[in-house]
Amino acid sequence: MEFLETQITDIESQLHQAGLKLTPQRRATVSTLLHNCEKHLSAEELFTLIRKKETDIGLATVYRTLEILFELGIVNKINFEDGMSRYDLRLSDQGHFHHHLLCNVCGKVQEVHEDLLLDVEEEVKNKFGFEVTDHRLIFHGICADCLAKKK
Repeated sequence: MEFLETQITDIESQLHQAGLKLTPQRRATVSTLLHNCEKHLSAEELFTLIRKKETDIGLATVYRTLEILFELGIVNKINFEDGMSRYDLRLSDQGHFHHHLLCNVCGKVQEVHEDLLLDVEEEVKNKFGFEVTDHRLIFHGICADCLAKKK
């Protein structure tokens, strides 16, 4: 529980620095993202989960909150080619955005928290004089469960 409160406090500070408040609706959105951080929720899915506890929130408020959080770099917006934007909370202890493994068979998404591209970033810097500040990487393939079913 302490981890969740620390994350919420960090986000509240980021909002405050941008001249914004952590309203009850924003707190509910952030808290729900934190409790479901492995799920890569769409705005609609997030809204459905929030409404179970916080009935005084509208879908438009969730969209506006996600857009604010995205603009401040608190959440990442991801598209896994299913036609929906999905949101991933960027935790305060993360350097780079983490990578994803997307199964072409069942659609399962797995997170890879190790930064696999440090050598590539260094090469880009040396070769092109370009300093990478972040990157996005989605590996497409077949997950272990689907491979096991094939055998």
